[in-house]
Amino acid sequence: FHLQARFSYMRMKYLFFSWLAVFVGSWIIYVQYSTYTELCRGKDCKKIICDKYKTGVIDGPACNSLCVTETLYFGKCLSTKPNNQMYLGIWDNLPGVVKCQMEQALRLDFGTELEPRKEIVLFDKPTRGTTVQKFKEMVYSLFKAKLGDQGNLSELVNLILTVADGDKDGQVSLGEAKSAWALLQLNEFLLMVILQDKEHTPKLMGFCGDLYVMESVEYTSLYGISLPWVIELFIPSGFRRSMDQLFTPSWPRKAKIAIGLLEFVEDVFHSPYGNFLMCDTSAKNLGYNEKYDLKMVDMRKIVPETNLKELIKDRHCESDMDCVYGTDCRTSCDQNTMKCTSEVIQPNLAKACQLLKDYLLRGAPSEIREELEKQLYSCIALKVTANQMEMEHSLILNNLKTLLWKKISYTNDS
Repeated sequence: FHLQARFSYMRMKYLFFSWLAVFVGSWIIYVQYSTYTELCRGKDCKKIICDKYKTGVIDGPACNSLCVTETLYFGKCLSTKPNNQMYLGIWDNLPGVVKCQMEQALRLDFGTELEPRKEIVLFDKPTRGTTVQKFKEMVYSLFKAKLGDQGNLSELVNLILTVADGDKDGQVSLGEAKSAWALLQLNEFLLMVILQDKEHTPKLMGFCGDLYVMESVEYTSLYGISLPWVIELFIPSGFRRSMDQLFTPSWPRKAKIAIGLLEFVEDVFHSPYGNFLMCDTSAKNLGYNEKYDLKMVDMRKIVPETNLKELIKDRHCESDMDCVYGTDCRTSCDQNTMKCTSEVIQPNLAKACQLLKDYLLRGAPSEIREELEKQLYSCIALKVTANQMEMEHSLILNNLKTLLWKKISYTNDS
């Protein structure tokens, strides 16, 4: 009788915990599915864009394929925020990344996006009757506010008009101008145009309204392995980081990818139209192709230095924590005025080296490991306020590239 009672108790205990596990698991899956459906709103995005296109409000090279022939379609959802839709896609059998803005940011919010899109009605500018000259003046004024008073802004305006002429008929229609104006509010689109000839910037394939398609990247993170989201739920973050480091390319290939990141830092440090600041240098924003050439995956948090300084300098603050944009662009809080200062503390190169430290030191050849570690720590210690910062910046960057290239230059990976 005692054994029988104990058996019944164990069975009840087993059933209770089984049902509890099923209940908790179902709840987690439900919550995650709800989050997924909120994040991934590609159908809504397509409907908004196509409604505007079919009524003649907007135009662009991707519009017909998206809305009429349907040869541009969305695949896997990569969105991390509901208002910034991001999908792997296919356009006429060519892979690409489709990005679409679902909502307007009516004010600057340092906790979310630095995209001051102030139009109350999307695609309301330019208005009917606006001449090409007037549109050029609008674009010039926008660039002056974003990039500062650069001497060559007129060249950039002409470059934008060339990009806006989606059908290449030599004229920019009102629909194309409305699309271009909406896209120019987005820092990533502007940077893609400015750096369109650079190796590590993804190429712009086309656009329709503020939806745009960019070159696909085969590996969409600097390291790690892609797992189904259900499995991701049950993996502790510490174990996940350790596991990510295991799923990386061989060291010579990592060195080549790292050199690509250093070259991209050079591209944005002195772009043809002013400096840009990398405000989120996480691994998920960087990728690489089958030749292990670095390609940027997400550049939405790379912002014009002039624009950020102007917008952050009068921000009220209680501490330095109030003076942060993204995860990596930090200024200090002036305790006398209780306002954020305009100088960003850490340069792009220091942020890139912080990301590369563990990536490169793991598996590094013994004969260069000590020197590599020394150079990486010198790089991380760089400060914007240091005397002769630009000279130090160039010296450290060139030394790192030289060290890595010397080690891999005679291998197949180079």
